[in-house]
Parts: sequence; C-alpha cells; structure tokens
Amino acid sequence: MTEQYLCDLHEADRTQVAIVGGKGAHLGELSRIDGIRVPAGFCVTTDAFRRIMMEAPSIEGRLDRLSRLNPDDREAIRALSAEIRRTIEGITIPGDLAVAVTDALARLGEQAAFAVRSSATAEDLPTASFAGQQDTYLNVVGPAAVLRHVSRCWASLFTERAVTYRQHHGIDHRTVRMAVVVQRMVFPHAAGILFTADPVTGNRRVATVDAGFGLGEALVSGLVNPDVFKVRNGEVTARSIATKLRAVHALPAGGTQEVAIDLQRQEQPALTDAQVVRLVQLGRRIEAHFGHPQDIEWCLVDDDFRIVQSRPITTLFPVPGAGDQENRVYVSVGHQQMMTDPMKPLGLSMWQLTAMVPMHEAGGRLFVDVTGRLASPASRAGLLDLVGRGDPLVRDALETVLDRGDFVPSLPDAGTAAPGRPVGPPAGGTSAAIGNDPAIVTELVARGQASLAALRRDIRTRSGPALFDFLLDAFEEHKRVLGDPLNMQAIMAGMEATWWLNDTLHEWLGEKSAADTLTLSAPGNVTSEMGLALLDVADVIRPHPEVVAFLQGVQHEGFLDELTKLAGGTEARDAVEGYLDRYGMRCVGEIDITRPRWSERPSTLVPVILDNIRLFTPGAAQRRFEHGRQEAQRKERDVLSRLRALPDGERKADETKRMIDRVRTFIGYREYPKYNIVSRYFVYKQALLQEAERLVQADVLREPEDVFYLTFQEFHDVVRTKQVDGRLIQRRKETFRSYEALTPPRVLTSDGEAVAGSYRRDGVPARALVGLPVSAGTIEGRARVILDMAQADLEAGDILVTTHTDPSWSPLFVAIAGLVTEVGGLMTHGAVIAREYGLPAVVGVDQATRLIQDGQRIRVHGTDGYVEILH
Repeated sequence: MTEQYLCDLHEADRTQVAIVGGKGAHLGELSRIDGIRVPAGFCVTTDAFRRIMMEAPSIEGRLDRLSRLNPDDREAIRALSAEIRRTIEGITIPGDLAVAVTDALARLGEQAAFAVRSSATAEDLPTASFAGQQDTYLNVVGPAAVLRHVSRCWASLFTERAVTYRQHHGIDHRTVRMAVVVQRMVFPHAAGILFTADPVTGNRRVATVDAGFGLGEALVSGLVNPDVFKVRNGEVTARSIATKLRAVHALPAGGTQEVAIDLQRQEQPALTDAQVVRLVQLGRRIEAHFGHPQDIEWCLVDDDFRIVQSRPITTLFPVPGAGDQENRVYVSVGHQQMMTDPMKPLGLSMWQLTAMVPMHEAGGRLFVDVTGRLASPASRAGLLDLVGRGDPLVRDALETVLDRGDFVPSLPDAGTAAPGRPVGPPAGGTSAAIGNDPAIVTELVARGQASLAALRRDIRTRSGPALFDFLLDAFEEHKRVLGDPLNMQAIMAGMEATWWLNDTLHEWLGEKSAADTLTLSAPGNVTSEMGLALLDVADVIRPHPEVVAFLQGVQHEGFLDELTKLAGGTEARDAVEGYLDRYGMRCVGEIDITRPRWSERPSTLVPVILDNIRLFTPGAAQRRFEHGRQEAQRKERDVLSRLRALPDGERKADETKRMIDRVRTFIGYREYPKYNIVSRYFVYKQALLQEAERLVQADVLREPEDVFYLTFQEFHDVVRTKQVDGRLIQRRKETFRSYEALTPPRVLTSDGEAVAGSYRRDGVPARALVGLPVSAGTIEGRARVILDMAQADLEAGDILVTTHTDPSWSPLFVAIAGLVTEVGGLMTHGAVIAREYGLPAVVGVDQATRLIQDGQRIRVHGTDGYVEILH
C-alpha cells in the first residue's frame, strides 16, 4: 500500500514526470547514463501529494480563486498563495507515509544528511524550465527534519513566484502536482553550473562553466561571483577567475552557513582547466542523451563530479533546419517584414509555400540561408549593400561573422549555387529599363486586381481535398504575380531613386535625407491612403454623439449590427463597412494567415476611430495630403534652384528632376504588392476556415482555430482522412507559447549563435539611444509605448514607440508626431509611411520599448538617427 508513495531514484525515468515530477524524472534519467554519477535517493511521489491535498478540502476552492486572479494582481496572489502554503504545511503527514519515508532514509543511512528538493510535474520541461520557482533544502539531518521539509516542498508549489510563472505560461494550477526528491547530501570542494551552450550568445559549440568553492548555493543565490570558463572543441578558450571572498558550507547539526575563504585561496580557480574540460565532456554526454542543451548543476567531491540536477535551457533561440547543416548563416525574415512575433504552424507553412525563396523555420520565425551569397566574392558585396541599406545592424552582424575568417568559406562560384536570393526582391532586370511612365503602375495594379478577382471567383466551388490542390496552384500564381519582372523593376525603381536622391544630394548640396520631403504625399500609396481613409470614417461618425458614446463602450465584435438602432448609426455602419471592404484583410502581423483580420475583429479599429474624432476636425485627410504635396513641391523647387547655382548645375538639376519624377511615380507602388499578397491571404484563409468548420461539425476538431497549429500539408491530410492527432495540436500550442517569450535575432548561425550588429557612428550624445534615421526632422513630445494597436490612446503631439510596425499600424500614423521602433529599415513599410506623412522617425533602436517609459518626454532626431530621453 505504502509503496505507491515512494520511488527509488534509479527506477525513475523521463516517462514518469507525472509520478516523480520534472526534477525527479531528470535525475532518474541521469543515473542511467554511463559515467554520470548522481547521489543516491528516492522520490516521494505525486500520489503522496494528492493524498495530502485531499486532507484539506478547502484548498480546492482556493485554487479556483487563484486561477481566476489577474496575473498582474500581485497583492491578491501573494495573500492567497500564502494561505494555501500555510494550510499544506499544517497538515500532519499520515503515519504510513511517514513510516515509508523513514524506512527509505534508513536504507540510505539514517545518520546521513540529505538534500530535500521540490520536483513539480510542470518543471524542467523543454518549453518552461521553472528554474528557481520551487524550494530546495540542503543538509537536512534526521527523519523528523526530512519530513518537515517534505511538507515545505509540497507547499512551495504555491510560492508567489511559482504561481505567477504558471499564470504567465498558461498552466492551470489545479493540473500541477508536486513530488519531492530526497538525496544523500554531498559535501563538495567546489560546485557550480554548466551550460552546454553559451547562455549569452546561444552558441551550441561553446560550453560555459561557472564555479565556486563549497556548495553551489553561493552561486545560485548571488552571494559570490563565480569563476567563468568557456570551452570549445575540448579546450578552454577563455577564463575569468573571480575573487571569491565567501562560500556556503554545511553545518554538522544540519543547515548551512556562510564562511570566509582563506586569503591565499580567494584568487585560486575553483577548478583546473583539466577538470573543466572533463566536466564539459560529461555535460556533452548528458546533452546527447536528452537531445537538447542543458543547464547542469554539479559538485566536485574528491576530484569526482556528481550531477545533482539537469534541465533544458529554455531561453536559447532554436537553430534553423534543426542544426542539420554546419557553417550556415541565416538572416531573419521577420525583421524585413516587420513582424518578429512567432507565427503559428499554418502561418509559417503558408508563407513558405508562397515565398519567392526557400525559408527555414526556427522558434516560430522564418530565416533565409545567405551562406552561398556570403561565400561568393561576386555576390557578397551586393548582399551587404542591400541589407545595409535596409538595416545596418544586419550588415554589421554579417560582417562580424565574415571578419572571423573561420566560418564562411570563400567559394568563387558560390553565387550561382546559392539556394535562392536571401533578401530583397528576386532579380527582375534593371529598373532603368522601365523609364518613368505612370501607366506602368496602373498596369501592374490592374494585373494584381485581375488575378485577385480570378482567385475569388474560382475558389468558391472548391472544398475538401480539391481545395488544397487548387490552393497549391493558386500559390504558384501568387508567386508569378509577385515575381513578374515588371513588378520587381517598379519596386526597385522607387527604392533606387530614393537612394540616389539621398546619396547624391548629400554629396552635391550637403542635404541629409532629401528624399524624405520629396516623397511626401506621393500618389498611389495604398498604405498611407488607408490611414487617411480612416480619418474620413471619423468625419462620418463625428456629427453623431450617440454613435460616438456607443463606440466608447464597445466590448464585442457584433457592434456594427447594433449601430443601426442609433441616430446616425446606419451612416456610421456603412462608413466602417466600406472601409473594411477595402482594408479589412489587414491586421497586425498580417504575414501570419492565422492572425485575426480587421474584418474578423473590427473592434480593433474603434480606438483609432475615436482618437481621430477627438484629435481632428472635418476634412483632415484631404488637408494633410495636400499639405504634404505642397511641401514636396517646395522642396523640389528649392533643391533644383540650389543645384543650378553649382558648376555644371543645369545637368545636375536635370538629372535630379528626372529622379524626383521617378521617385514620385514609383515609390507609392512600393506598398501595393504587400497589399495584394495580404488580400490573397484573406481569400485563402476564408476558404480554409470553412474547411475547419466542416471538420468541427464532423467531430474531427474541437474548434476551427485548431487547424492553425497544423501545417498546410497536415491540414490537407486531416481533411482527406478525417483524423487528427489532438496531442500534436496541444503540444504545438504549448510550444507556440514558449516561442512568444523568445526574441529572434537578426542574424543566426548554424551553431545557434545570435550575432548582434551594432551602429558604428560618431557624434551621438552620451546616453542617447542609437538607431537608423529613416524620416528626417526633429520632434519632441510625450512617448506613448504601445505594443497593441487596439490599446492606443493618443493625444496631439505624441510620439509612438513600439517594437515594429507593419502596414496595419498606418492608421495610427495620422495622429502622431514621431515614430520610434525596435525593428525596421530604410525601405520597410513604417519608414515609407513615416516619410509620406512627414513624421520624424528612428527605427532599429534596440530595446526601445524597455528603455523608454510610457509618458516620458523624448526628442527624436529623425535626420541623424538617435533618440534622447529628456525626463
């Protein structure tokens, strides 16, 4: 009867997390690896915890209350968690369970000292380590003390930090159980932590060892600075030996204490280089067994290493292609597309199927392999120039890799062997070949509209497996439209004219970022028109106070149908629906087909409409556009006049005039291909969701959105077979949540190293935040740090600070005075629209949303590319 409550540690393995918890399962698994020594012990299983919880029925109700609390309500969480802990610690351990634990201790040596360690079922998981969330007690002496600390471990499942961690990871408190690991205590000469991948850079080939004297508690608690060793390919490549003033040692009667280290030992390394290399070899063995980089706690006893814990490192960004190729360099797609959030599997696979180049998934993001183009001297310069104009940090990161000289080989003919172009548009011939004819833009838009109309017409009759066959053909048409040489030439014409104007006018006139003003209110920009069109919607609603009051309380998506009950409501509904007819396929993160579109969630637009009503007067859209057009004309006259005064001025002015005409003809079209792509995506999505609804009606799926966690091909298979693996969908949901906590790097290597570029620029004030100047001018105002467009609450003169902006953010741009983003480049959508609206903007400001606090006063230097925090 009592045996179900205990499990010898060497009998546990990774399949028994539900019985012995994450730590117990890992320790049991570790004890099975050849050459790995784990201190002997046993687990008090989750059955024992469940029995204890049944002794206090009131706990269940408290857990219900705890689950309903807001994760940010720290005071309520603290108070309720403390109640639960006190209740658990106050429960008397039943006699048979106490006897079983006492007998197990006797078998290990009743007079020995023990480590008593919490081992929760939601702990040491590949997607959530829960490091430090529950409690460990060292040097516990005697059965009574061990039993008392077992109770404390059970209670530690409900520390405030553990409760908050679970809530943020979407883990139900009622589903988690606590086991307790009891092990013989070891008294080490040195102890510490081994990371089998560099926890800072992510490099899987570099191991990091932190070491100190005595028990590892001194390092974990931050009492002392550790010695730090870096090991690569079996050699110590770097070491930093700390001055170790104190250590934690065990007391004879139990417990631990801090002790001073003898002066002559304070500067000595805790480990020799040979010991460090040997420890890393053990770590590599453990890593290979678990199949994932590990965070390992170790002790050194008589020159022999004991492993007391190993958990996956959950903060590492995954390696594209599952690390199956060596010496590869990848560039982030999300940093080009202004969407660095993770994408769900259906979104990832759809983007891959419709992309012009091969893309590799990692961490819910997409990357392009640029190794071939970097390796070829013929293509390297062009690649670096292209990415450098878009995002200097990407260029600097790539040059950092190249400068090492030991990662990317030089292959004279690698340019032709590269697996597709890595970034920027595919080759479409020189843009100069298309001249400066506005009819080209008209023709391209007509082609895109005709292709979209054909897609909408033909997809209506497709369903079941036939729909997926049709979509595969549609994806090819999708790529044909995007890859049309004329399309690519028109895109490049606007971009190249912008670069020419900025570079040449700076050389000839000392004028910085002249194109920013010359492109104001350029015609045919569907993204900037989208922001102005929402001002027109506000004009329709503004005269109707009942409608305005109603919109201020909108809580659901059916509000459009309710508008007709109000005075002016029909006009308001028609205006919003008219807007959605043209722009409803857009949304934040729109490259991910699974993201809710404005047509599906129109309430997203309500705060922006209300801001427009409050901040603007009727006719603002037309006035803004006309003002920008006149500013561009004035700038053009000024530039041409100054050029004519220079030597050879007439030629320079004529050449500049051609480029000004060229940029105004084509720069607006820069936004249209994305609009067409997203329009097609919405058609795909609507058809796929209809299939998902049929699967729900057939009891194959629980809810339509479950298909978002399947790839396109997996979705096809489910439609064909009418069978789905529910466990796969659940795992994918958990994995996606873990990806949300990761920050994708701009450049990533096959070693897992995230290479961060830097701005190499002089003349920036001390403590200023450096970024990329993308829209000229200087503006000072209140920073509004906004991560969710639906939470926008703007006042006149505010400066928007956010992580990234795709076209869906442009409706906010009409109400702000400046822009700061963490991600972006000179020709990304946010930069283009900032210039079109005349907003000073700096993008690519690392950690801007953390370093700038909402409400602070800041000054944005959009010409020179930095931000000052004033107060």
